[in-house]
Order: sequence, then structure tokens, then C-alpha cells
Amino acid sequence: MEVTHPKGTARLLHLSLPGSRLLVGEQFDAAELTGALAGPRRNILLYPPTPDSPDVELLSELHEPLGAVRLVVLDGTWRKSRKMLHLNPLLAPLPRLLLHDLPASRYAIRKAHRAGQLSTLEATVLALAPLAGNDQAFGPLLAAFDGFVAAQALAFQSPRSTVATSDTPSGAS
Repeated sequence: MEVTHPKGTARLLHLSLPGSRLLVGEQFDAAELTGALAGPRRNILLYPPTPDSPDVELLSELHEPLGAVRLVVLDGTWRKSRKMLHLNPLLAPLPRLLLHDLPASRYAIRKAHRAGQLSTLEATVLALAPLAGNDQAFGPLLAAFDGFVAAQALAFQSPRSTVATSDTPSGAS
């Protein structure tokens, strides 16, 4: 629903990460999803675990270089992402990456319902930075994100233009 929404962060993230791939949809064709997950990289789902989840990886325990891992990220509300996970059974067996000690969200134009809820862009950067071996590797992307958030906030706060109309004929007073 938010593919073209100006506040969505998945597209911004995709445009900023060379080699990323953006699949748009809710339920994907099994062959398409299998193809997207194929290759030598290890697939890890950035998603909170459940009691019946497969292996849970802690970011601090993941010692693979960035190029050896394919981070799979579901973009949507929590409700929508749960539905996507349910509708795409190929994702369920993927090991999940669990992020701890999450900072406050920089995404001030959206309301988080609970502490630790980050935008797709923020969570992905938080996961990728240690894999890149450089916590500052995505500093420019976060700076651009901060600018994006500020611009969106300004756009939503600016007063709407109004047009005055009158039923009086032109030139009448």
C-alpha cells in the first residue's frame, strides 16, 4: 500500500544501497522468491523471532562479511509484515537476525507504537553496519534520511494554500 507513499523508507533504502533488490508485493510467486534467495549468500531475515522461529542470530554473534550475507527485510506495518511472512512460506525457515539495544527512532514523522520500533531504513542500517565492519559506513545514508524526515515534516506542517471565491461579479463592490 505504501510503495508510492512519500514517507516510505524501503524505496529510499533500495536507491541508496548498490546491489539491493526491491520486490514489491504481499505474496510472491514461489519461483520468483526462490530465485531472489538463490546464490552463494547466506539468507538472514531481519525480523523478531517467535517461540517457534528457526535459528536466531544475535548481531554480535554474526561474524560474516557483508558480501556473504543477504539480509531479507520485510517492509510494512507490523501487522502487514506478519501477513507477508505467513503468505510466503519460503521465508519462515530463514534464520532471523535479532537486534538488541535499539536506539530511539529518528523517524519522527511516524509514530512508533512501542519502544524499539524503527523504520525499515533504520533497522536495516543498524543490521548492516557491523556486517560492513564499520559502524560509520552508513553515516551519509542516515544523514540523508534525517534530511528526508525533516523535509517530510516540513511538508506536512506547512499551511495548505487556499483560494478565496466570491459570488459577486467582477468589479462589483
